[in-house]
Amino acid sequence: MANLTLNYRTLEKYFGMLKGLDNLSKKKLIIKLTESLDIKEEKVDLRTLFGAWEDDKDSDKIIKEIRKSRVEKAEDLGFE
Repeated sequence: MANLTLNYRTLEKYFGMLKGLDNLSKKKLIIKLTESLDIKEEKVDLRTLFGAWEDDKDSDKIIKEIRKSRVEKAEDLGFE
């Protein structure tokens, strides 16, 4: 997740909007913001994002199976 950095002026604008909240809402917001500080970014191992083909067949046998499974069309179906 990307981080957003705000300058002082923008923070003051947000505060101006939020200062009108009731105390319970402010406390809930404080809790949410505090919890968001504790989240640590996980490092993702790229190998976990994709799977690998697992098969005991050699490449020549796989290629033969693919070619054998192909279907040839006997007639040309035009867009007439």
